[in-house]
Amino acid sequence: MKKRFNTTGVCVPRKHYMVDITNKLKEIRELIDNEFYFTINKPRQYGKTTTLSELKKLLSDEYLIISISFEGIGDSVFETEEYFSKTFIELLSENIEFIDEDESKRLDFLGNNTKSIKDLSKVITRFVRDSKKEVVLFIDEVDKSSNNQLFLSFIGMLRNKYLDREMERDYTFKSVILTGLHDVKSLKLKLRPEDEAKYNSPWNIAVDFNVDMSFSPKEISTMIEQYSRENNIDMDKKSISQEIYFFTEGYPFLVSRLCQIIDEKIKKDIKEAWSKEDIKKAVKMILEEKNTLFDTLIKNLENNKELYSYIEDIIIRGIEKGFNNDNPLIEIGITYGYFKNRDGKVAMSNKIFGERIYNYMVSKLENTYSKMDGYNFKGEFIEPNGELNIEKILKRFQQFMKEQYSSKDQQFIEHHGRLLFLAFIKPIINGTGFDFKEVQVSEEKRLDVVITYNNFKYIIEMKIWRGQKYHEDGLNQLCNYLDIHGLDKGYLVIFNFNKNKEFKEDRLNIQNKDIFEVYV
Repeated sequence: MKKRFNTTGVCVPRKHYMVDITNKLKEIRELIDNEFYFTINKPRQYGKTTTLSELKKLLSDEYLIISISFEGIGDSVFETEEYFSKTFIELLSENIEFIDEDESKRLDFLGNNTKSIKDLSKVITRFVRDSKKEVVLFIDEVDKSSNNQLFLSFIGMLRNKYLDREMERDYTFKSVILTGLHDVKSLKLKLRPEDEAKYNSPWNIAVDFNVDMSFSPKEISTMIEQYSRENNIDMDKKSISQEIYFFTEGYPFLVSRLCQIIDEKIKKDIKEAWSKEDIKKAVKMILEEKNTLFDTLIKNLENNKELYSYIEDIIIRGIEKGFNNDNPLIEIGITYGYFKNRDGKVAMSNKIFGERIYNYMVSKLENTYSKMDGYNFKGEFIEPNGELNIEKILKRFQQFMKEQYSSKDQQFIEHHGRLLFLAFIKPIINGTGFDFKEVQVSEEKRLDVVITYNNFKYIIEMKIWRGQKYHEDGLNQLCNYLDIHGLDKGYLVIFNFNKNKEFKEDRLNIQNKDIFEVYV
């Protein structure tokens, strides 16, 4: 069987190219060996199920590992204690049957007359007490059914047994791992008013789970190494892994999907070394495809207007937001996997999410406001050698803004101006080029757009006019940014909201860099 990259369901080593997560498994095992209970709450498609599968293999010689999932069991299971308790025992028994049929039958026998959570507790006590091995419980997708009182009673029972075990007056699971999107410790459960007093942090026994589940460049290289070895390809694994990390920040699904696109689409007919350009092509393709991760991203933005506006502030307007886990919007963004803490400030968790959101916001703006037809016809801006005529693009955008938006108020342009420019250039570079954006938080709140088109690279900086001093500082910063990218020429789009402004253009030479700028 030929191995492949996998982005659906659990990854299996004999079938799929996989990142070596040995060090992560060792960290998790240490928690289990020390009898801790904890929750692995990570975003969708973050490798939780695969991690549990590999962890089960690692621990199965020493422990009896019972691994179940609450996905697909339905809400009716939680209607009565008897129904839930019997179903829970059935789930445990069915899982154990593949490992130890005798233990499975013993559990079935113990659970014959179970009618309540209290009865379920007694079954767990007797089963664990007489088990040949210490028992560890994994429950995947735990938050699928966690918004009701019965679930609260269930984890409360596990908590009480844990505390009694510590005082040597009960037997229970050595360790319990709950996995899902949300942290069970902070769920806002649907409780009746009279039950509020019962909410006594039923999972406050759990220790914090601090294992980094994202993939580092070094870890990504282990998967690239597998692929290279099995396909007899010699490539620069370190460079490729770092480039994949640059766009994904190690988000497991995005890492695997980029590799999958390169293998199955870009290099489908010829197995040869990957290049950074291949990765850029894959990024462009993933940004244009429909998948459940991006569908969920857009749905979450549309269902939470505050979150939408918050992200717009960060990635469009360059507004600096202090990172604070107690802020509900930041907490939601972290839960969904959209935010990270960068030097005490809120930042997008990876470039691909940022680009996808940019593209979505641009598309919405086009539907509502833009009148660009006739201004940005692609053929007018391509030179015979395949290079973009950026100066012509900027002049045409200036004309567009003067003719279509000069009468608009300042608030409209300040809010939408940069999105309008991104919408303007998108049809020009579509199909051939690729662009990504970096917010540079400063007094000028710069937004740098880096475009690669054919084999050419361009940096266009957008900023709001804040006065001559800030402008000069910004020019020096742009020169430094050009140095980083090895370029001698840069471009500026300056949004000026002074009433006596003029739509002008300038050419400057700063630090031996050729800078062309337009004012709109």
